[in-house]
Formats: sequence, structure tokens, C-alpha cells
Amino acid sequence: MTTHSFSEPSLDKYTMLTDELALTRVSGRLSGVAGQVLEADMPRAVVGSLVTIETTSGKPLQAEVVGFREAKAILAPLGDINTVAQRALVTSEPTPLSVKVGPGILGRVLNGLGEPIDGLGPLEAEALYPVNQVPADPLHRQGIHEPFFTGVRAIDGVHPVGKGQRIGLFAGSGVGKSTLMSMIVKKSAADVVVCALIGERNREVRDFVKDTMGPEGMAKSVVIAATSDNPAMVRVKGAFVATAIAEYFRDQGLNVVLLLDSVTRLAMAQREIGLSAGEPPSERGYTPSCFAIMPKIMERAGAGMVGTITAMYTVLVTGDDMNEPIADTARGILDGHMVLSRKLAHNGHYPAIDILQSISRLRGDIAERDHIDAAIALCAAWSTFEDAKDLIDVGAYIAGANPDIDWAIQMRKPIEAFLKQRGDEPVSWDDTLAKVKALMGGGAPAPNINSVATPQPAVPSQPAAPVDDSANDAMDWNW
Repeated sequence: MTTHSFSEPSLDKYTMLTDELALTRVSGRLSGVAGQVLEADMPRAVVGSLVTIETTSGKPLQAEVVGFREAKAILAPLGDINTVAQRALVTSEPTPLSVKVGPGILGRVLNGLGEPIDGLGPLEAEALYPVNQVPADPLHRQGIHEPFFTGVRAIDGVHPVGKGQRIGLFAGSGVGKSTLMSMIVKKSAADVVVCALIGERNREVRDFVKDTMGPEGMAKSVVIAATSDNPAMVRVKGAFVATAIAEYFRDQGLNVVLLLDSVTRLAMAQREIGLSAGEPPSERGYTPSCFAIMPKIMERAGAGMVGTITAMYTVLVTGDDMNEPIADTARGILDGHMVLSRKLAHNGHYPAIDILQSISRLRGDIAERDHIDAAIALCAAWSTFEDAKDLIDVGAYIAGANPDIDWAIQMRKPIEAFLKQRGDEPVSWDDTLAKVKALMGGGAPAPNINSVATPQPAVPSQPAAPVDDSANDAMDWNW
């Protein structure tokens, strides 16, 4: 693993914690349970503060004040409430919820509260970072002008991402989302990777750590797992814990990748809390706090004064509806999105990135002019073929009737071969750029990728010869 130098922990974080210390503790008594939240007679309780509740087991239960109902404080528990008794003592904590950070947490698996669950002993921490922080001042961020190598040709070649950019991965279930995340973890140029699994099935966490990430990926990664059986507030805090850890490594001047899977399950957890706290449901049953929490998480990522957080947030689209409320809200906040198509996945096209529905809003700021021109030409050829596909399939199109369609037909196989990629296939940024430029008629011939012959530069009046990509069709994509 590449070694990185870490600077001394910033005193600003300790100052923040000190400023928030309470001179006196607020106490009260538990008065009831309402769905997923607790109620307490607790005068002078502050929304967002951390409290401790006595239990019959002797192990205190932590909770967060999320609101008020008449004279009662509403508490969202950060653990199991089975051992909580009526009139139990509730005491406010002097410091906000914080997470241990430091280079020693690399390779570790943590729960939604930042505690180790991998059986490797306590964390070797160098600092405490508050979980709830406000996004950085928009004027105190560096610009995004440097491309970030993801190792995925469909992204780097067509919709390149910049260091510090925030991207959404929109997909239904079973279209290769986890494998795409694995490719990015293993192939990308990130110094540190922080993965947050929010609301995942319990069995999938081990599969993700052992198989998807593997020793190579875990060597530079931290995994935060808040599974579906955890309380709703723990699932929500898991996203905040992962973001705080990513902020720590960014403050050390490193380039960090933050993968959060998924925003949809985060919103569902917040909906449970909101409905139990008495929030009125709005669009499709989601409460207003579901939409308010998304920018609080997403705006904390990005480029800082030193270091960057390149964030990728997966969004589970119900019924492949790309316009459902959570997906629509995420699209409005993020700096671009990649759409994974179920149709492409069924056709054995992996990664199943639909380049026509995907977009990178910063492509013009991070890519060179000839790269952008080649990407636009590639999308245009792919779009032309898709528009004429029905006519072509039924034999209604006559060759020579439209030079653009003739060109698109000739380029379909080479473009498809470029976009397809095995999970274990070696790639590089220079190879990808050379390939896409040569493919669309610009630049020198590219290195051999996928064992597919590179077509000669051509124009619509001189279509390139068809390329035999039978080797690709026969590949076991292992997605």
C-alpha cells in the first residue's frame, strides 16, 4: 500500500468541540414510546443534542433529540430500546456525537456510530471529529479543474469526473451497481476510499468486504456498515460518520473517494424518524426532513482548501423510475449522474452505463477540447443508431438513404466494444483517451484494448469498416 504522510490533527476540531461543551447537564425522565422514537419530560433540551438513557441492563442507551411534542422532548434512539423502562433517567451529554479518526482506521469495518465490528480490536485514533458539521463556506473551496481517473472507460472516456466532483449512480436492483463500485475502488487514483453501506442486508456486508472490495481494496479503505436491522437513527448517522471520516482525510491533503450506498435507504430511515416524530408526509410518503437531509450530507463533500472528496452516491430507483422524488432531488444537488440501464444489463453490456442518460456537469472544465469533441461525437453516433434501431431491425432502412445513420451503423460495434469492460481488465487514463479519440476520428491510433481492432479515423461519407468484437461477446463479464 502506498504510504502517505499525515499532518498533525487540526486544533479547529477540538475548538469546535470545546465551544459546544455544556456548563451544566440537562436531565429528565422518560415518559413514553411513540413508534421509532421515545418521549421524555426534559425541560431545556436542545434539538440535535446527544442524551444518555438508563436501561435495565446497566448499559446506557444513547439517543438524539430530534424535536418536541408539546412539552415533551422527542428522542431518536441509537440502539435497541428493549431494555428501556418507564421514567428512566435521561441525561444530556456535554459533547456532540464524534467519531475516532486517524490513519490507523484504514482497513477497518465500523458500524453506524463509528465503532469497530470487525473483531480486530479497538481503533488506533489520533483525533475526534464531530459527526454533525456544516458544509464548508462556498468561497473557501478550490476549483475543480483536474480529472479524476475512475478506471471505467464509459466514465473516463465519455463523461469524465473531476477531483472533488459529486456524482450520482442511479440504478435499479441487480444491474451491476456493486461491481461498478468495486471497479472504482480498485482502479481509481484515490489515496483513501470511504464506503458507507446504509440499509444493506446483513449478509451483503461480508460479501462486499471479502469479495467485492478484497484485500487490495480494503488496504486503502474504511467501510461503515449500518445494516437494515439497525435503528433508523443509526442508519442515518452512518452516512454522517462516513462523511466525517472522509473530511478528516481530506483535511490531511489527500484525494478521497466517498461511496455512499444508498441515498434512497438513507431517506427511508429519515422518513421513519420523521413520521414517528409527527412530521406530515409529503411526496410519496417522504417527510420534508428526508429532502432537507440530502444537501446536508452531499454539500459536505467536494474540494476543500487542501485535499478533495470525490463523492459517489447510489440512488435506488423504484421500478426504474428516474423521476421519483429522491432521484429527482439528488439530481438537482449533485454535479452529474450516471444511469445504469437494466436493458443493457440484460443484453450482457457491462458496466451497464447508459451514456445517453448520463451526464457530467464539469466535463467542460476538466477535459481537453479534443477529448470533449470525441465524447460528443461518440454519443451522437450512439444516439443516431438508437433512434433508427427499429427501422434497422425490421429491415425498413435502406443503406445509403441517410449518411448519418450509415455512419452510426458502422460505428456501433466499435463503440460497444469500447464501452464494455470486464471488472478485472487493466486500463489507464492515457489508453482510454487515446482510444476514444482514435475511435471517433481524432488523434493517433490507440493501444489495443479488449483485443479489438481500432477502426481507422473516418467521417460520415467514409464510414469505418465493421469491427469484429466476437471476443468481447464471448467474454465472461463476471458481474
